[in-house]
Amino acid sequence: MSVNKVILIGNVGQDPRVKYFDTGSAVATFPLATTDRGYTLPNGTQIPERTEWHNIVASNRLAEIVDKYVHKGDKLYVEGKIRTRSYSDQTGAQKYITEIYMDNMEMLTPKGTAPTGTEPSV
Repeated sequence: MSVNKVILIGNVGQDPRVKYFDTGSAVATFPLATTDRGYTLPNGTQIPERTEWHNIVASNRLAEIVDKYVHKGDKLYVEGKIRTRSYSDQTGAQKYITEIYMDNMEMLTPKGTAPTGTEPSV
């Protein structure tokens, strides 16, 4: 048995890019930042804050919800799976990108601060 499950709580780094296709399907992509707070060890050594950026991919109904409700700066709870894909750049070099394919999302931005005033749980 194997498990591929990711849970992230972070802030949306830019407004999502959403593509709608003739088939009626949709795909939304956006960066999500998670940050580990900095701290000081007992001996005085300071460990700096560390931010990780995650490439989030939502499809179909989730993509439509992302398009309608998610904006830069929003705090989100995201569940999904890690997927890595490869492609060739213009020079022919092999590149890899790791993405989180979202299965579930919950808006954590407090009510009244979101542009629509409604935060769905999906």
